[in-house]
Amino acid sequence: MSVRRYCAAALTGLTLLLSYAPSPVMAQGISVLKKGTNAVLDVPMNRAVVVEADVPFAELSIANPGIADISSLSDRTIYVLGKSPGMTTLTLLDGSGGLITNVDVRVAADVSEFKQRLQQILPNEKIEVRTANDGIVLSGTVSSAQRLQRALDLAERYAPDRVSNLMTVGGIQQVMLKVRFAEMERSVSKSLGGSMLIGSSDGNVSTGTFLNRPEGGGVFGTDSPVNLKADTLGAAIFGFDIGAVQFNVLLEALEQKGLVRTLAEPNLSALSGQEASFLAGGEYPVPVAQEEGVVTVEFKPFGIELNFIPRVVDGDLINLELKAAVSAIDTTNAATFDGFSINAFSRRETATTVELRDGESFAIAGLIEDEFRDGAAQVPWLGDVPVLGALFRSADYERNQSELVIIVSAHLVTPTRGEALALPTDRIRPPSEKNLFLFGRTERAQSGAAGEVANQDFNGSYGYLLD
Repeated sequence: MSVRRYCAAALTGLTLLLSYAPSPVMAQGISVLKKGTNAVLDVPMNRAVVVEADVPFAELSIANPGIADISSLSDRTIYVLGKSPGMTTLTLLDGSGGLITNVDVRVAADVSEFKQRLQQILPNEKIEVRTANDGIVLSGTVSSAQRLQRALDLAERYAPDRVSNLMTVGGIQQVMLKVRFAEMERSVSKSLGGSMLIGSSDGNVSTGTFLNRPEGGGVFGTDSPVNLKADTLGAAIFGFDIGAVQFNVLLEALEQKGLVRTLAEPNLSALSGQEASFLAGGEYPVPVAQEEGVVTVEFKPFGIELNFIPRVVDGDLINLELKAAVSAIDTTNAATFDGFSINAFSRRETATTVELRDGESFAIAGLIEDEFRDGAAQVPWLGDVPVLGALFRSADYERNQSELVIIVSAHLVTPTRGEALALPTDRIRPPSEKNLFLFGRTERAQSGAAGEVANQDFNGSYGYLLD
């Protein structure tokens, strides 16, 4: 028994030595063929394996030499070389021509090195690698789209244009984008003007507003209309006469202060890699002249607009490609063409691409604008007279300030059940006839948390101060 064991150990060692001996094509492993059975032998392309039979054979044959090449090393050992992807049959016959066994030889691309490199680069990813004909098939779940692309790029190095991707991206792949437009506009304007009219039966001298009197108007009383400057909020006129000469003095004053607050917060959710759009506003008809006098109507959107494409790059890192705008109809800058009155638009728009993590915010745009204008008009020489020169001079002052900031926030989100979401309409209920007609109540608050929020909506201080 001991001699037999020693002989078996010696043969095994010799076989291992032959299989790993240096050669142009290194053997990959050893398979033992059982008599009378069919087996499957996997051989990497451009590599070889050494197969040992449990009984001596006298003849070998391969069905398709273009897929695998064979040679006998002894009456029990076979050298099999993989040449091209595919499957063929290896047949072993004994000395009398009897069939020993048939072996299905399957030749595929060698992916052992690729698996090692993939494990080194993406150690924690559950990616399965298989061969299909002369290509590579990747399946499993990866944590992000960026790592999926890394695996595909690496596979292309080993099988160019022959990589099949069956991988899926796990984790949260839906993004909710919150955009905040915040703008404050402050304006202050002041003006003070003085006008004088000196008249007699022989003629008169006018300055300032008095120059706009109708022809033939008198000096005092209802027969002397005075057309004040536009937007004048305060005016004082007084007069006196010295002999046959009459004096009229007109003082006009204007002071305006204004504050405009604009706040828009559109929210929009989308799947990673998919484009989403949002519009809260409307479309304004604009006439467009065509050939031969034909006029068509083109609709221009206005309001709050948001378009974005989110991409979950790696883990909680989000790439955002977005375009956002807030616009409104501006009637003060209307234009008239061929009888059509077309309003202008005031518009705040930004388009950019940024990266941020889940829950982070980014100020993607900002503007500080400060406009200052003052002017003075006077009667030459008379307006330079101290004190009394104010009657022959008009001055105005105007300053506009604007501050604008656009902030974006991104969140990875998952859906929830509808009962957990609160709607603005949940806060208010229509009033009963008793509350409407007897008490003048136009709404009735809901009970619970939504009702508490509704009761707080219109309470507290409001308004702004402008220094």
